[in-house]
Amino acid sequence: MAQKILVTGAGGYIGSVATQLLLQGGFDVVVLDNFTTGFRAPLEHLQQQFGQNRLRIYALDLRDDLSPLFSTEKDIAAVLHYAASCSVNESMEHPEKYFSNNVWGSAHLLDTLLQNGITKIVFSSTCAVYGEAEYVPVDEAHPTRPANTYGESKKMIETMIHWYGQLKGLSFVILRYFNVCGCSDDGTIGDSKKPSSLLVQNAVRGALGIEPFRLTYPEVDTPDKSPIRDYINVVDLGLAHLKALDYLGKGGRSDIINLGTGTGNSVLEIVKKVEYVTHYQFDLQKAEPRKGEYAKMIAATDKAKSLLDWVPQRSLDQTITSLVTWYKAHPQGWDH
Repeated sequence: MAQKILVTGAGGYIGSVATQLLLQGGFDVVVLDNFTTGFRAPLEHLQQQFGQNRLRIYALDLRDDLSPLFSTEKDIAAVLHYAASCSVNESMEHPEKYFSNNVWGSAHLLDTLLQNGITKIVFSSTCAVYGEAEYVPVDEAHPTRPANTYGESKKMIETMIHWYGQLKGLSFVILRYFNVCGCSDDGTIGDSKKPSSLLVQNAVRGALGIEPFRLTYPEVDTPDKSPIRDYINVVDLGLAHLKALDYLGKGGRSDIINLGTGTGNSVLEIVKKVEYVTHYQFDLQKAEPRKGEYAKMIAATDKAKSLLDWVPQRSLDQTITSLVTWYKAHPQGWDH
């Protein structure tokens, strides 16, 4: 009998790719999403491919009564918790949304899981918990001083998970992502954020003429004055979650792990790479700079390799090529 995994936020970009990987890996999947920013279409697409008995969808908000799901779905082995509001800029303008949706929603989820005897969780966190890097590459022992409300909300959830681990027997892996990009390898499941805050996606959309591409970074202290980030492919990211599930299933101790490539690219380097792959030349123009940005953020990846036996496999060229396939087929992303 296949293991059953609950995925929160499965209608979102990262959650939908992870759901596809779980189904391909032989898991049964129960998904929960309130569909305010997530989409039903990728999940319906996966239901058609894998069957409704393998993938069941619950339209619920984490802050709501979750008993319709847990009274029906028994024997959930573990949870991948992606559901969250995740725009840095929006978090600085509407902090109340981030503390309500992310923190309170997660608190309610954790309580409900433990009430139903579910004690294994892989949590989708972020390098934003670190704030401005004091050194690079950034390892898991780096101080956590978030520079924006989004990062602060994730740090608060991490703290809750730690205490539930100590006091309630929760087993967890907290995965701190660096900058996610790309789509499924075959280009069938991808990002539909409107607008997307993700550089590689926006640059590809600009190169394909889907919408104008503008530079939105503040000038920072790097060689070309544009921020340097560690860009990780979303499939590599999803496979790390499957490794984390396996790690917990084999009795691995609770831990925090960074997920990145260990290398960095500046915004302008990414733009040049997109130009190279797509054979398109940008007429670069600046727009309003984003808030809460910092100069440089690159992951230390030793722990992911040693604990999870995980290393990223996909190159930036592969990532951009898959995005071209995705956006040519879905220029505006999913339609519902």
